[in-house]
This record gives sequence, structure tokens and C-alpha cells, in this order.
Amino acid sequence: MMPMSGEWRRDIGPGLSVDIVLKADQRTGKRTRGIVAAILTNSPHHPHGIKVRLTDGQVGRVCAIVAPPDDERADGTQR
Repeated sequence: MMPMSGEWRRDIGPGLSVDIVLKADQRTGKRTRGIVAAILTNSPHHPHGIKVRLTDGQVGRVCAIVAPPDDERADGTQR
């Protein structure tokens, strides 16, 4: 399965495993992996990625969605 981009708010939610780019890493593009705690972008779409806060407190823009939330299967159905 190909990782999804993080440009659409509807694709992102708490508990989702994502790769983000921190503000300090924008020049290098270094990715940080973590679990979404909160969505900070209010608009439905952002071309550079939806801004989120991870469970460890780091804030950045989602560049890839790694895995669905624990309560969702790969086919999109609820457990």
C-alpha cells in the first residue's frame, strides 16, 4: 500500500501514524514519525500538508500517512 499525502484534513485524525516535517527541518525535508494528537489546520486542504501536533508535543506538517488509526482496518471498515 502506497503512503498517502497529508494535504487533506479529512484523511487525518487522532491516533494516526504519520511522518511530519518540523518547521526547523523544512530546508532539509527531514521527516519525524509520530502519532497525531491534534489537528491544527482548520482548512480542508493545505498544499504543504496539514499541520498537526504529535503525542510527544512536536508540531509539523504531514508529508505522509503511515498507518490508519488502531480502530480502522486497512480496507476502511471499523473493527
